[in-house]
Amino acid sequence: MDIEIGIRNVARALNFTVDASADDISKAIDVAVADKKPIDLTDNRGRRIVIPTDALGYAVIGSDIAHPVGFGAL
Repeated sequence: MDIEIGIRNVARALNFTVDASADDISKAIDVAVADKKPIDLTDNRGRRIVIPTDALGYAVIGSDIAHPVGFGAL
């Protein structure tokens, strides 16, 4: 699952991939924002990404659909 997190007052977004579903990521963000706690995610390389909720600008949660590549995908 591809994730893009926009941080307030920062020109570049954070882009990373996680092994969790879109619903799991959405729930984790919703709970963190409601509890006013940092958003704590782990990407598929094992890196921990912690974002203060007051710095969150937006979150784009990608799809689970695999996009075929090559001539066989035509």
